[in-house]
Amino acid sequence: MSELIETDQEEEQTWAIRPNKSQIKRDIAVLSELCEEITQLAPAQITRLDLPENIELAILEAAKMPLKGARKRQLKFITALMRKIDVEPIIEKLDKIKAKSAHAARELHQLERWRERFLSDDKQVLSEFLQQYPDADVQYIRQLTRNAKKEIAAEKPPKSSRLLFRYLRELLENKLAADESDSEE
Repeated sequence: MSELIETDQEEEQTWAIRPNKSQIKRDIAVLSELCEEITQLAPAQITRLDLPENIELAILEAAKMPLKGARKRQLKFITALMRKIDVEPIIEKLDKIKAKSAHAARELHQLERWRERFLSDDKQVLSEFLQQYPDADVQYIRQLTRNAKKEIAAEKPPKSSRLLFRYLRELLENKLAADESDSEE
């Protein structure tokens, strides 16, 4: 009888571990939100995500559909396809796209503030701007600023103001490109 007790103690009991249904549903909901977010992107941004071809085509189809039942079914189909692949790289690329969008919006706001300062009677703005952008053409900026102020006073369309903004954006893009090439070297 003592032998029987020893064998019972030595046996390991293993239980089948099944996935938690609630966790599976939460994961599917997250994937569904991810799919919906991807369908909101521009087609060029969708191709940058490097999705499998069948998923990319399904997403492009869903993006064209109206917000009705067919689109919901298409999103469920895409979610089922996404469950079969690793979505971490896709999420990382999507975050980079969002960060670039936020960064671009921040840059545009910065350029708008510079333009507004040029069009105001701020005397220090040109020297401050030249400290950040030493390659700027001072005469061209002064000319555009002067013309924009005249257009505002005469209530004409803001042609020079737009040109000033474009020139400021061009300077910013050149500076960013130069900074990127410096960091790569």
